[in-house]
Amino acid sequence: MGRDCSKASGNVYFEARKAAAEYDDRLYSREKAAELLGVSVSTLADYENGNTKFVPVDKVVLMADLYHQPELKTGYCKHECPIGACMPFCTKTSSIAMAALKVLKGLDDSKIDSLRHRIIDVAADGQVDASEKPELAEILKNVDEIALAMNEVRLVCEKELG
Repeated sequence: MGRDCSKASGNVYFEARKAAAEYDDRLYSREKAAELLGVSVSTLADYENGNTKFVPVDKVVLMADLYHQPELKTGYCKHECPIGACMPFCTKTSSIAMAALKVLKGLDDSKIDSLRHRIIDVAADGQVDASEKPELAEILKNVDEIALAMNEVRLVCEKELG
């Protein structure tokens, strides 16, 4: 991928294009990729070299779709959007087997049953008092772990269907 490889190496947009070029020869060339994305070569180079502070969200969506890398979207939400920064977004995927195991671990019957009882205990009187806030924080942590695992399965499935 040319002389800009060392500077761009490690950049998520460059790495996504590089991975996509393994199955789509058009993406080997920054020029062709830029054409497919509807940006100039220098603009794509700026994205891939980290010279653009914020890559426009519509271009992130296009790259994610063209490169079959849905984690570009969740990575953008997690790292660029101040709202998404506190949400349980998966930004890297593993295999379908590993993602499934993470979900199954999170959805273990005893864990879900315990979570259900803890939520009922906190919510039973219709309000959360100060003594229940540590328990509520622990419930939120468990829910986020499950959501993160589910998000990873979603990303893996999107990549496979891509």
